[in-house]
Amino acid sequence: MSASPEYAEQLRSVALRVTRPRVAVLEAVHAHPHADTETVISAVRAELPDVSRQAIYDVLGALSTSGLIRRIQPAGHVARYESRVGDNHHHVVCRSCGIIGDVDCAVGEAPCLTPSDHHGFVLDEAEVIYWGLCSDCAASPTSGSRP
Repeated sequence: MSASPEYAEQLRSVALRVTRPRVAVLEAVHAHPHADTETVISAVRAELPDVSRQAIYDVLGALSTSGLIRRIQPAGHVARYESRVGDNHHHVVCRSCGIIGDVDCAVGEAPCLTPSDHHGFVLDEAEVIYWGLCSDCAASPTSGSRP
């Protein structure tokens, strides 16, 4: 596997060493938007079969902490990872199949929503999850139209 110069530069920009597992995880998250951990593990092991699960978990944690990827976890769902960071976008989640889509912030700059009381916090982000049925599930006779 050849380390993509773009991924290597991203790692260096946040003071992380460029390693094959880190590059492979970045590639996997970029290739699979809203990937769960198992999807990332499968993609990484296709390139690096000997990398441990724990190493991949550690890399996901380091990349999330550094801001190179974003970890989201809608209620009742496993953690997902995405490469779209820094733009304060939101998500739409299907209640039936669990598919996740990105939704641009509808109101201005981050945090783009203002609470009625910020309790003295300096706000920099708002996280919104819209819930419903995707078009496939809404059209499915087994899903019905769920409230």
